[in-house]
Parts: sequence; C-alpha cells; structure tokens
Amino acid sequence: MQKKINIKTIASDLGVSPSTVSKALKDSHEISEPTRERIKAYAKLHNYRPNRLAMSLRSQKTYVIGIIIPEVVHHFFSRVLYGIESFAYENNYSIMICLSKDNLQKEIQNIEMLTNGNVDGLLISVAKETLEKEEYSHFNQLIQQNFPIVFLDRVPQGLEIDKVIIDEVSGGYKAAQHLIEKGCKKIAILTTSTHINVNKNREVGFFKALEEYNFPLVNSYNIKVDEIYEEKEKYYLEQQIEVLFDEKDRPDGIFAINEIYAAIALNIAHKRGLRVPEDIAIIGFTDGIISKTTNPALSTIAQHGYTMGAQAVEILLERIANKNLNKPYKTNVISTNVVERGST
Repeated sequence: MQKKINIKTIASDLGVSPSTVSKALKDSHEISEPTRERIKAYAKLHNYRPNRLAMSLRSQKTYVIGIIIPEVVHHFFSRVLYGIESFAYENNYSIMICLSKDNLQKEIQNIEMLTNGNVDGLLISVAKETLEKEEYSHFNQLIQQNFPIVFLDRVPQGLEIDKVIIDEVSGGYKAAQHLIEKGCKKIAILTTSTHINVNKNREVGFFKALEEYNFPLVNSYNIKVDEIYEEKEKYYLEQQIEVLFDEKDRPDGIFAINEIYAAIALNIAHKRGLRVPEDIAIIGFTDGIISKTTNPALSTIAQHGYTMGAQAVEILLERIANKNLNKPYKTNVISTNVVERGST
C-alpha cells in the first residue's frame, strides 16, 4: 500500500522541519530556493496536495477571500484582480469573484452570499448606484459585526474603514500639468457625473493645476459625458465628446477622465483632419491596452492596479488574523505617474 503523504512525512523523509515544508510549499522566500525546489519536487512526485478541509477545521477559516467589483472587462480591474490573486496565493488563500455590475441590489446579494460562511473576508469596489444613492447600510452591518472588509478604488464616503485608494487628485493635477508643460493654451476636460468619487477627485486635481498655473476656467471646455444611453444609441458618447471639436475657439489640449473617452477624442481628431499632438494633445487616465494600441499611442496617467490589489489583500489578511483586536483602520494611498506617448 502506498504511504500516505502529508507535511510531517515529507519533512521526515527530507530531513527538514514541518514548518519548513509548509513554507516551501507556499513558495516563502524565508526558505532557500534549492530547499524550496527540492520539497516541491518531492511533493509533486508523490502527488501531494494540501488538505484544505483539514486546514479549515483546524483554524475555523475557509482560506477564501471574497471579491466584489463592478466589472472585469476594464483593464484596471483586471490588473487589480491579478494583484489580489498573486498575493492571496502566496498566503495559501483562494479567491471568489462576484460582479455587482454597478447595481446596488446585486452588490447586497453578493455580500449576503459570500458572508454566509463562504469567505474569511471581503474586498469591495463600490457599485456606481450605491455611490449615487449613498446607501451604505449593508456595509455598516458588516462593520458592526466586525467582519473583515477592505475597500479599494471606489470607497463609501464617511465610513471608518480599511481602504486602498489611488491618489486621484494628484493624477488629475499631473495630467493638466503635463498638457501645460507641452505648451497647450486652451485645455479641456472630458469627465462624468461627480457621484463617482474617483472621477470627482481627478477633476479636483485638474482644476487645481489650472488655477495654480493661472489658466482660465472655460465652462464650454468642461464636458460631463452622460453614459446612460450608451447601449441604446451607438454613437451617443461620440456625439457628446464631438461638441468640444465644434467650439469656435477649439481647445488644443484634452484631459479625458478615462482611456475610452481619450480614444474617442483621438478618433474624432483624426476624422476632423487634426494632427495629434501638433494641433491637439490628448491625455487619458488608466494605462490599459486601449492607450497602448491607438495611433498615436495615448499618453495617460498610470494607476498601478496590481499594487492596489496586493496591498488590499495584505491589509485584509492582517484584519482576518487580528479579527478580535481593536486595531486602527488603515488607508493606503497609491501614487500615480504620467506615461508619455505619442498623443502629447
């Protein structure tokens, strides 16, 4: 009969301690690379798999992290998820992903399902509708129950919570500053409704830079794009953004609050026979695949989603490990930077 393999038998066979085996299988850098590789090779040879059920029963943990985000098609959130999964895996955790689709009730349903004994903690980027209605009672219930939760990117305002956020104000400031330094004299902004805190903060930074550099605030250069009818009317977004190009005194620089608006503005510029960046310079926000593949490639503000995801997991695992301790809440702020490409 084949010998039953577990951490203790691996340790005995290889002449190391059980804790060394455990750390090596988690790819911990506390263990030297040759020892890690020797232990992992032995485990693979004998088809060893950690018994997660036994681990859960011993620790009363699921070793699963729940994640609720608005969408996954967005490049930023895909990078956030990659950071979450990588750091979770290093700490022997799996992840369970749910989508709110920016809907309040779906967000509530996701929370109810995940917190019904399925996960040890939650990572949440708040739905657009939740922010619009400022309805945070479902979050308050979690906080009152001392359930481990960390918010990232979009966060509920006014709640004492753990959170990891991007320095959106600084990002907006850097975008305006970049256009000014490139010689733009008439700078416009393409933004959205201000109930999304990240967008509002980018605007704040943008207008702060214009004020400090003594640039005029031109109302017609401030376009608030309405996305409500995007699915019903194919060219609705483009029609709204095109208004900027119809201005008699057309702007020579555009800051777009996201890379989609920046790409649309770039396409309109091409249709109008404008040279980019000679006639009009464009900078977006979020360094995704769209920004890298337009012609010319779009300058942008990088948000570092991978770093956000990894830091959020780190804070959450600390909160899970110290669930019964009244530790102060953390706020991690991630810096942005300008990625200069052909559009400026």
